Amino acid sequence: MLRAAPSELHWAQRSASGMRLRVQVTPNAKKSEIVGVQDGALKIKLQAQPIEGKANDALVRFLAELLDVPRRTVTLTHGATSRLKVLEVGLDYEAVLRLIEPLLSQAGKS
Repeated sequence: MLRAAPSELHWAQRSASGMRLRVQVTPNAKKSEIVGVQDGALKIKLQAQPIEGKANDALVRFLAELLDVPRRTVTLTHGATSRLKVLEVGLDYEAVLRLIEPLLSQAGKS
């Protein structure tokens, strides 16, 4: 299990609203899933096309479902037209890490 100090988690930072996530998105995947960490960003494959904001909507929906929070608590703040995105999550930092760390461990085994 990932047990890095918060300063070592470049993809996750505390923010005024809870947590800021840095993600790298790969659209047009067979299924939506977290596949690891790459270049300081949480790498996520999405089963959505990068057309007319569909991938951005799918990313917000995927993270909201994963974290079991309403979609309105997950906000895309930067990178609407880029594969590298920054999102704000209105959830406690430690809670987000508890939910994502096991998925990163699983991704490392596949």
